[in-house]
Amino acid sequence: MTEFISKKIANSKDDILSGLTVALALVPEAVAFSFVADIDPLIGLYGAFMMGLVTAIFGGRPGMISGATGAMAVVMVSLVKDGHAYGTAHGVGELGLQFLFVALLFTGLIQILAGVFKMGKFVRLIPHPVMMGFVNGLAIVIFISQLGMFKTSILNPETGLLEKHWLQGTALYLMLGLVALTMALMVGIPKLTKKVPAALTAIIIVILVVVFANLDVATVGSFIQSKGGKALSARGGFLDLLPTFQLDLFTNSNLWTKEAFFIIIKYAPILAAIGLIESLMTLNLIDDLTETRGNGNRECIAQGSANILNGLFGGMGGCAMIGQSIINIKSGGRGRLSGITAAAGLLIFILFAPKYIEQVPIAALVGVMFMVVIGTFAWSSLRILNKIPVADALIIVLVSAITVWKDLAVAVIAGIIISALIFAWENAKRIRARKFVKEDGTKVYEIWGPLFFGSITDFNAKFDINDDPENIEIDFIESKIADHSAISALRNLVNKYEAQGKKVRLKHLSEECKYLLNKRNPKFAEIIINDIDDPRYHVLENPEEFNG
Repeated sequence: MTEFISKKIANSKDDILSGLTVALALVPEAVAFSFVADIDPLIGLYGAFMMGLVTAIFGGRPGMISGATGAMAVVMVSLVKDGHAYGTAHGVGELGLQFLFVALLFTGLIQILAGVFKMGKFVRLIPHPVMMGFVNGLAIVIFISQLGMFKTSILNPETGLLEKHWLQGTALYLMLGLVALTMALMVGIPKLTKKVPAALTAIIIVILVVVFANLDVATVGSFIQSKGGKALSARGGFLDLLPTFQLDLFTNSNLWTKEAFFIIIKYAPILAAIGLIESLMTLNLIDDLTETRGNGNRECIAQGSANILNGLFGGMGGCAMIGQSIINIKSGGRGRLSGITAAAGLLIFILFAPKYIEQVPIAALVGVMFMVVIGTFAWSSLRILNKIPVADALIIVLVSAITVWKDLAVAVIAGIIISALIFAWENAKRIRARKFVKEDGTKVYEIWGPLFFGSITDFNAKFDINDDPENIEIDFIESKIADHSAISALRNLVNKYEAQGKKVRLKHLSEECKYLLNKRNPKFAEIIINDIDDPRYHVLENPEEFNG
């Protein structure tokens, strides 16, 4: 009992410390994605807090971190613009934010329905090459996003506009030096002690170096202001920073016109799909890292509930964050307490310590994210590219490229489609037929390989209808009828034989195949031979229930 309590205390300590580390890393990420979506940074921070808290408590993957994400932000920016354009055109002011909040209500509802109808299990259909390409592309995206931190805004006297330029001279050397120091500390600290998260310790040390050396470097506060945002510490007191219920979503009739509804409903399914794909892929990745298993359907419901809460209380919404989730796992966070601590810590930073959080050097957070890049990239994929099938190698490269070019959701969907087509093509070539004649003159075709839309052409080519004897037996002991195309092909084949006065019998069909054939055409029952040797397939529908 004493050992159990000690272990629980140790786990709680790791969860709390790793959660605080993640909370620090969430601030600039949420702010950055807010600017991508063209909304106030405080809305992004609200979104990160509400997403993180709800999914940490009710989600299907303890240790996974959710918040405002770039994948959804790039869609939100178009939604916000369309909302502003609609409001301006109808003379009712800018409605971009309100459109976003209403869209989050529908987004959450779609995600909850996905969980209720157990669509989360489809993450198991994602091939391993797609997963490897996904994490590689993600690592590259995270790396590229951090390069923006090496730029500074300079006022152009001719145009009066702020322009981005790369850091130069002392500013660049300071940035590189502090990033390198953070990374070196994250590598070295675990060799000395594993009792505290390396990332949190590294951030604290870099803060102390900057403060005591009085270094002039970019901080979270200067980052917000360089983007044109208002410093958190200048927004008022405690009550001014709390999320508020968005009552006007239900009282403003301009949000519920037919035209507005069609604009909103156009984006909601896209946001829901992106959020679910990224969350379920992250869940799968964390499963691999921790050698445990999460619940995809429960995560869908939690993500949807969190997005509805964001819509009601003015948050940006979001989904699982792979970078922050990996920081959490690498820092020792395994339980729900780590996610709760990260969300609660973020809210505490916003409400009670904004001026201190604004002093955190951007270089320290960039160093942490660079270590995430190194830990996320599947370096083994580079070693095995010439040792795996060419198709799998191409999928890894293609998914990685599309992730960088477009976004994670498009890349994963494209990878799954291409993998499915390659799988179908390969299986289509495996249809075989062994032919022999029985003593009574019946010709037997023993079919081997799956019969589906891709293999019906080769299947039809196996039969010699004109020269075959009067009695034909098609044996499916090593085959399975998979889809409507296969059923139609078989029905057409039987009809051709019967048109020449020949009899066809189907043998060794599984119960599932018999059901499909008889449902399609009751006449199949007249030619199917029931045998004790008929194959039976038993599929475990829900492994989670089996595992208890």
